[in-house]
Amino acid sequence: MENLMIPGWMLIPFIVMLLCIAVLPLLPHVGEWWEHNKNKLIVSLLLGVPVAVWMICNGGGHAIMHQMVYDYIPFILLLTALFVTTGGICIKGDLKATPMTNTVIMTIGWALASFMGTTGAAMLLIRLLLETIKERKYKVHTVLFFIAIVANCGGLLSPLGDPPLFLLFQKGAAFGWWMQNMVGEWLVTGVLLLVAYYVMDRYYYAKEPKENLVQDNANETKLQFSGLINIFWLGCVIASTMFINKTYIPAMEAHDAPFYIKLLREWVFIAIIAGSWLTTKKSVRTGNNYSWTPILEVACVFVGIFATMTPALMYLENMKESIQAVLSQPWQYVYSTGVLSAFLDNAPTAMVFNSMAPCGDIAGLANDAYLKAISMGAVFFGALTYIGNGPNFMVKSIAEQNKIEMPSFFGYMIKFSLIILLPIYIITQLIFI
Repeated sequence: MENLMIPGWMLIPFIVMLLCIAVLPLLPHVGEWWEHNKNKLIVSLLLGVPVAVWMICNGGGHAIMHQMVYDYIPFILLLTALFVTTGGICIKGDLKATPMTNTVIMTIGWALASFMGTTGAAMLLIRLLLETIKERKYKVHTVLFFIAIVANCGGLLSPLGDPPLFLLFQKGAAFGWWMQNMVGEWLVTGVLLLVAYYVMDRYYYAKEPKENLVQDNANETKLQFSGLINIFWLGCVIASTMFINKTYIPAMEAHDAPFYIKLLREWVFIAIIAGSWLTTKKSVRTGNNYSWTPILEVACVFVGIFATMTPALMYLENMKESIQAVLSQPWQYVYSTGVLSAFLDNAPTAMVFNSMAPCGDIAGLANDAYLKAISMGAVFFGALTYIGNGPNFMVKSIAEQNKIEMPSFFGYMIKFSLIILLPIYIITQLIFI
């Protein structure tokens, strides 16, 4: 990003964007207005366009263009490719919604997340989980733990798992570094979350009305799979993410390369999306209750977030020396990266703090605790809010489509992330960093 001095007041649009996401759904009448994706897009544009104009007029045009073209577009196309391909794999069945069954589904998603992405794993299993628990009265806690375990914490072991790790891989970290160095953090956090969920679900299962459990047992059906062609398309998404990049295609990072070469992977994603859509029977997606609403909600909300957070990220860059004077220990990078990853997109946040860390390059960090700290903060803390990671919003939206009343933005934090997730993250940090 350019060395442009950002005045403090330029952070206001980003703060307003966050407040809109947090507050508007709670207001009478306004909340109904906010539910429509068109209105989310209007708010994003009203806040984002003036920021872009100011940036362009004051010498920050390259930064805002890079953010929207080379960060936002790849971000949303990767999520869309994973959403469409996994949304074409229909796993039908209504299992008995026992605590053990639900925990097994989450464990499978947690294990898959590092290899097919948190978005892919979450979209593959969320519909099966919702179908399984539909007869249960108490089910909000299940969705909340699913967001934390599958849509975030499971993605720590490879660059495929979460965008910030992919960017660190792009900057020079070995593909297998996380698998070699962070299995302990992944395992401890995952096991603690799964145990916490199992204990809580047993508590709520004991409170379930008898008629709900009778209906749940009566409606049990075996698993059936369809749309398996999308396993191929999902593999194409994974392979494209791994191999269509500047490491294997140096022309993609050439300064004078045309945008269609720099965005070669994204063109492949578009082709995969089309291939998946055309080769999947309509009945499969209908059986999956497939809807474009969740991914459109992410696209509409995050276009405003990406635009308005550009000055915020540059503001942090301008304060690099001051921040380095305060942040001198690896554990501090867990929480600084983590807190900002919960409210900014975790991928650019991870890159900013990577540049601020001692030996601020991947070669210097690859055998150091700082890379561990930044990775842990970016991946785990994305679960602290609905906007910390793209899949969070999609899971929330799909759950609401299934008539599950999800907590508000602040309700999610107060009732779940701050009292359950944060203590577990602190335990993991104290053990490993």
